[in-house]
Amino acid sequence: MKQFIIIASILFAHFGFAQDVETNSSSKKIWSLEDCIEYAIENNITVKDAELNTSISEVDYSAAKSAKLPNLFGSASQNFSSGTSIDPITSDYVSDQIHSTNLGINSSVTLFQGNQLTNQVKQNKLLIEQNSLLAQEAKNNIVISILESYLQTLFSKEGITIAENNLDASEKEVLRAKSRLDAGTIALSDYTEAQSQAATNKYNVIAAKNDYELNIIDLKQLLELSPLEDLEIETVDENQDLLHLELNREAIYTNALSYLPEVEASNTNILINEKELEIAKGGYLPTLSLTGSLGSGYTSISDNTFYDQLDVNFNQRLGLSLNIPIFNRNQTKSAVQTATFNIEKAEIQKQTVEKEVIKKVETAYQNALSSQEQLVAAEASQQAAEQSYNLAQKKYELGDLSTTDLVISQNTYTNAQQNYLQSKYLNILYHQLLQFYQGNEIKL
Repeated sequence: MKQFIIIASILFAHFGFAQDVETNSSSKKIWSLEDCIEYAIENNITVKDAELNTSISEVDYSAAKSAKLPNLFGSASQNFSSGTSIDPITSDYVSDQIHSTNLGINSSVTLFQGNQLTNQVKQNKLLIEQNSLLAQEAKNNIVISILESYLQTLFSKEGITIAENNLDASEKEVLRAKSRLDAGTIALSDYTEAQSQAATNKYNVIAAKNDYELNIIDLKQLLELSPLEDLEIETVDENQDLLHLELNREAIYTNALSYLPEVEASNTNILINEKELEIAKGGYLPTLSLTGSLGSGYTSISDNTFYDQLDVNFNQRLGLSLNIPIFNRNQTKSAVQTATFNIEKAEIQKQTVEKEVIKKVETAYQNALSSQEQLVAAEASQQAAEQSYNLAQKKYELGDLSTTDLVISQNTYTNAQQNYLQSKYLNILYHQLLQFYQGNEIKL
């Protein structure tokens, strides 16, 4: 009975382990394009860096607003003097050892500074908007990079299937060639050529798998995943109809210029530099400040107690300070000229950004049109090459076709498959890019 219990326990534990393995295997995550994009936006270091810039600009904005508030400082000092000196509290000449204490609170506030403080606040607010737009641009860039890498990985993954099918077919051809060689119906050169083709296809399988792994590494880096972490991606919907999509060039350009954040960021950059010019011009105007202080003190030469002296010596001061710029060695003039030039540079930069946007949208538009036609041609070519290869295989089995001609037919079919595969994914890529440039969601 004891042996039966031990055996049952072992079997149960083994069964439980097998169930855990099966559960872990079945729960392995398969990453969709949407999963990759969402994860990359949250974890990519380039995006995080751009978001930190936004946070820094928010801190600067808060500091600029606080600059309009009055400051407040407390002070305290303890002094000792010996010999003839001026009492720091009574201002009398005294020839004695003096212990003195000074306590005070000081405050000042800028009432007017050529509107520089107000314009600085407005400029910092614009900087927040600009950095937010640049952060969105960084997110857009990572989305596009993920899309390109994801489709490239899928392309290489399907390339493995093509290579493995070709290897399987060529290995069967080697067996048939061996039978025909043994039967004396083909020469040894035909058999060795079949072996050579099989070896080439095996090499192609290895190369295709290596290419896939390299693409997985690139995708992991974009996702900030560990190289040791498994990554398996989801295939695309094969039923997507991308051959009959209507593409309106004017609408695409208009939407792209109004949606892409880099365009708005360049407009904001002009406003920022215009505020900088206003700040610089404020240097020509006077500065008016209000100052105030409360203070008291104690001196050892007085007979009053410490607390009595603090009460007697308590004083208050309030004053206005006007600072009129007359000549500051042309610093304000230089700042105004520099700000003016920077506005012109910002306007030129805006034109450059718009040109770049139009170029990449135009490139995607032309490639989308071209890829539609290429996909139709590639599909027709693949079907014709497949039929030709199937016919060649039947002829080879009947002995009506040489091994060389069969190899040529197989290579032609392989090239047609690869061309179709490339056209399919390029077609998906450029159509998705056009959708993205118009503010539409990327979804495969």
